[in-house]
Amino acid sequence: MKGLAAAFLIWTLISPKGSGSQAWPTHTACKDGGLEVLYQSCDPLQDFGFSMDQCSQHLKSNLSIRFGMILREDIKELFLDVSLFSEGQSILSYSYPICEEDLPKFSFCGRKRGEQIYYAGPVNNPGFDIPKGEYRVLLKLYNKNNPMVACANATVICS
Repeated sequence: MKGLAAAFLIWTLISPKGSGSQAWPTHTACKDGGLEVLYQSCDPLQDFGFSMDQCSQHLKSNLSIRFGMILREDIKELFLDVSLFSEGQSILSYSYPICEEDLPKFSFCGRKRGEQIYYAGPVNNPGFDIPKGEYRVLLKLYNKNNPMVACANATVICS
């Protein structure tokens, strides 16, 4: 009976519904230099950590990030879908293979369910200026069988 009570307590503590809310907390990835990036996990079962080292209206071509989570799915192959919205209108949809079976791009490619992934380093992207405004970004990481590995709703505010 004590084991059941302990399991229930642990589930209550790690579940987003256990605190009485219906969602994970909103985190700040960066806030500085006229740019604020907020994110919230849209995965009902787990949250994750993310931060950006550079926070400016002008994104450098090699943006340094940190990302960490515990895997619920194997990631022999891993894909990222990005959807960008402004004023409720879709302005960009993009898919990118992060881990391919024959071409792993990161050290965490090939990790198994239950393992932790942590990445700290550059992400290659074209350098550009973010226009003033508020943007919504939906990010989904999924493996080759399409189960979700991670999901985030982000808000980018550029003033």
